[in-house]
Amino acid sequence: MCAREREVDVDDLARKVNFDRFLERDVNAGFSGGEIKRSEMLQLMAQRPDLVLFDEPESGVDLENMALIGQTARQLLDGMPPASCSMKQQKARCKTAGLIITHTGYILEYVNADRGQVMYDGHLCCEARPGDILDHVSKYGYQECLRCLDSDASLGQIKEAL
Repeated sequence: MCAREREVDVDDLARKVNFDRFLERDVNAGFSGGEIKRSEMLQLMAQRPDLVLFDEPESGVDLENMALIGQTARQLLDGMPPASCSMKQQKARCKTAGLIITHTGYILEYVNADRGQVMYDGHLCCEARPGDILDHVSKYGYQECLRCLDSDASLGQIKEAL
């Protein structure tokens, strides 16, 4: 049976994101920010895509829901094989590719991102480990990332110069 043809237990997935009591409501009708994010996570878990895009997953989410969103994002990226994985790949725990857009970095407490970049004024700059970028921006601000862009240097080279 093709992976996309497998049935999904929506009730079970909804329980995982504390969303089972909302299944009878219209999608996103009167939902809080955290409820909308949990609805989005439920939809992603049911779809099991090959690539996920998280656009500010921490936006509008309280701390309690942030932990749930972060843990679910980690499961989507690390633990739930995408629908296109073969049975052999599923046994090897095929990972899902992801792109995370964040302004706060809170999501980085939950996912193991291997590469990060800063987009400043429409230009990608300061490629490095996401945690290093977050630390650097926290200390020096985004304006400092322009040094990477202007000099074509990496964040590591800029940090060594500081």
